[in-house]
Amino acid sequence: MADKRKNNLLKLNDLSVAELKAKLEEARRANFDGRLQKATGQLTKTSELPRTRAEIARILTILKRKGA
Repeated sequence: MADKRKNNLLKLNDLSVAELKAKLEEARRANFDGRLQKATGQLTKTSELPRTRAEIARILTILKRKGA
């Protein structure tokens, strides 16, 4: 599990600022959709919500590190 997260982090570090912003928008949309599905009772994988929040945090950290 840690190797998969590390590989994902390395891939994110290689992306440009514009690509990271696109990924951030995509992750925020997925988070919003997941919260909406949870509220309406349609979400079956509730474990996805914390994962998307963590992904957003990772992307924001990398963007801040790159000075964007």
